[in-house]
Amino acid sequence: MAKLVLLRHGQSAWNAQNRFTGWVDVDLAPPGEDEARAAGELLSAVDNLTIDVVHTSLLTRAVRTAEIVLGTIGRSYIPVQRHWRLNERHYGALQGLDKKETTAVHGPEQVKAWRRGYATRPPEVALDSAYHPVNDPRYRLVPRSALPGAECLADVVRRLIPYYEDAIAPQLLEGKTVLVVAHGNSLRALEKQLEHLSDEEIVEVEIPTGAPRVYELSDTLEVDKAYYLGDPEQIRLAAEAVARQAG
Repeated sequence: MAKLVLLRHGQSAWNAQNRFTGWVDVDLAPPGEDEARAAGELLSAVDNLTIDVVHTSLLTRAVRTAEIVLGTIGRSYIPVQRHWRLNERHYGALQGLDKKETTAVHGPEQVKAWRRGYATRPPEVALDSAYHPVNDPRYRLVPRSALPGAECLADVVRRLIPYYEDAIAPQLLEGKTVLVVAHGNSLRALEKQLEHLSDEEIVEVEIPTGAPRVYELSDTLEVDKAYYLGDPEQIRLAAEAVARQAG
């Protein structure tokens, strides 16, 4: 049975400041480092769960979370693949703004649509902004037409699923246990695909930081079982805290 583990990076510096982050490369906050170590300890405690390969985005908070997890479980030597298609959703002109202040200006319904709606893009960031990925050297080999100035969740699904099908699914079909360390919205996009969630259902999905979610998959990569590792009540409270970030 193939197993896929999804892990949202630990709390970042901008998570702690309640700011829209998106593709801005923000490091982990100290509590986020602790969350990554705790996630590694949870993974180590599960029988018959040996990580064979890791996938991360190109953003430091995901990369460092993966490094801490692998160090904690004693598997720093296994292959790690990084790709921009696992990046967080690009929040456009909202990047860097305080979430509650943005809600006060634009109203809760508009901000919820920007944060959690399936097909509503926030305003685009200007092409000459430091927050536009065309100005970031890590994306210099990515076609300019593929780099977003803003994204809705539907955009994330469109750019992430080909990576899942081409890079992750073949490893699962080989029977490998795969760990994906990414972001709230890129993991929501992947959960939508794996769990066959509707556009309406995915709006209510909140993913807490640092909580490993395990998928046990059939031979055709259908989900047989899905569950979080850790205390269910603590995970529920953490997910509710994510939902309240915009007030």
